Amino acid sequence: MTADAAAELHTLIDLIRYGASRFNAAGLTFGHSHDNALDEATQLVLHTLHLPPDLGPAYGQARLTSEEKARILALFQRRIDERIPIAYLTGEAWFAGLSFRSDARALVPRSPIAELIEAGFEPWLGGREVNRALDLCTGSGCIAIAMGHYNPDWQVDGADISDDALALAAENKARLHADNVRLVKSDLFAGLAGQHYDLIVSNPPYVTNDETDALPREYSYEPELGLRAGDDGLDIVLRILRDAPLHLSQDGLLICEVGESERALVALLPDVEFAWIEFKVGQMGIFAVECRELIAHNARIAELAEARK
Repeated sequence: MTADAAAELHTLIDLIRYGASRFNAAGLTFGHSHDNALDEATQLVLHTLHLPPDLGPAYGQARLTSEEKARILALFQRRIDERIPIAYLTGEAWFAGLSFRSDARALVPRSPIAELIEAGFEPWLGGREVNRALDLCTGSGCIAIAMGHYNPDWQVDGADISDDALALAAENKARLHADNVRLVKSDLFAGLAGQHYDLIVSNPPYVTNDETDALPREYSYEPELGLRAGDDGLDIVLRILRDAPLHLSQDGLLICEVGESERALVALLPDVEFAWIEFKVGQMGIFAVECRELIAHNARIAELAEARK
């Protein structure tokens, strides 16, 4: 941008509007934390100015210093030129009302499961008691730590195969004082022998090979390990469905995100009673299923999972 154009920007609202316009004009892809240019520009401006994300509109006319403006405009330019997700530019992502450190060691926190956590997983838990919960494929630790934060009486495990992701999760655990959360290195359930849970929550890799290959540049900064999951996106999910009953209590519940692979899962397992969860914006490819239902269909699930080898 020209110096004259920069000189015409003065207030918070000026910078947010300008950033959103530049982002839209550049044809950026959204979907990491936010789904539109205006929200992305707002987060970037407020973060850079060390202001809370829920800042009141009265501050919109606050004027910026030249140094503050220069820092924000430089980040706008990096977002446009390099297509880096905004959470990686700022090093922060908000999830379930909590601030998490975010970088390329794990996917940017963005699952609709945040809405379930804040609602206490009701009505899906149906009031059943939860003592131990597991976040499988924890990544940055956002689901495990948010579960522990909102349910201080729960003991929560967060498991992941990636050392890098677990290191980031440990930083987030310390950042949010999540003393009731334990982080475990495990290839799905392989490192959890003998562990049983009342609730298992998972946001595993579920993007198909074709979709992964075609993802916009923004997604190339994220670890592919957290995205790619075979030709139909179900290579990991089928293993979770097969083995979950070994780690669930008798009336335990599994909640799992499969995104666009929902149709493929229903086609493979039409007899399994998956409860597809409605969110404020509609269905988001997340199901709840009872342990007893997984046991009843374990033979078929195991057959499908074994065929993936």
